[in-house]
Amino acid sequence: MSDCLFCKICEGKIPAAITYRDDEVLAFKDVNPKAPFHQLVIPIRHVASLATADEKDAALLGKLMLVGARLARESGLADGGFRVVMNAGADAGQSVLHVHLHVLAGRPLAWPPG
Repeated sequence: MSDCLFCKICEGKIPAAITYRDDEVLAFKDVNPKAPFHQLVIPIRHVASLATADEKDAALLGKLMLVGARLARESGLADGGFRVVMNAGADAGQSVLHVHLHVLAGRPLAWPPG
């Protein structure tokens, strides 16, 4: 999608601190981190929101979760715990209309989050 911020990151048109990339998934450090470890995990193929995803996206959505867990493990933070968040829609806090996971760790995380 030509006007999507995350699509532009996937295409290399906007720089990002990329931490993982394969043919389907890209991960990068959040520019406004809410925890010492805060990375975004996104599909390279544009999917606007979990609310608009369908059955054809199921494997890709699962892969996002597995990549998020892998990043936490590789950073040595999985044993202490990490949080994975996906916002769907404006009222939930989704500000970029491209599916993305927030992976947060490195400090105690309160509940409820907001």
